[in-house]
Amino acid sequence: MGIDAIKNHMRVSDRIASSGQPEGSQFKAIAEAGFQVVINLAMPDSDNAIPEERNIVAAHKMSYVHIPVPFDSPSAAHLQKFIRVMAAYADRKVWVHCALNYRVSAFLYQYQRLVHGVSPEEAAAVMLPSWQPDDVWRRFMSISGEELGL
Repeated sequence: MGIDAIKNHMRVSDRIASSGQPEGSQFKAIAEAGFQVVINLAMPDSDNAIPEERNIVAAHKMSYVHIPVPFDSPSAAHLQKFIRVMAAYADRKVWVHCALNYRVSAFLYQYQRLVHGVSPEEAAAVMLPSWQPDDVWRRFMSISGEELGL
């Protein structure tokens, strides 16, 4: 089973991919595809969360970062931490996931827009096409670089 079988998988670039929650056995495929870092934006009690995910990822010799983001209250502080983590692993292949690839879509949209300076239209290309952000997420996606101190 390859990475294309992972729920809502999207290839963002040669270095970044996103998805919903991988199954425990799918982390092997992520490692075999050359990814070196897994960033989890889901809450520990999200649907299908894997309590031992950190250990599974480590067993496949990948680094693991968990930034729990409540679905109903993402914040600028969460985004700042995400941007710092992405900068720390700028030379590595990174897999970012949450429960369904909704949180990740908004975070990668902001990362593309604020860090790489792409237009909102270009940044939207990294988002899961089937997701329609609600007011909470639209506000999150309008956070400016100035608000983050960028």
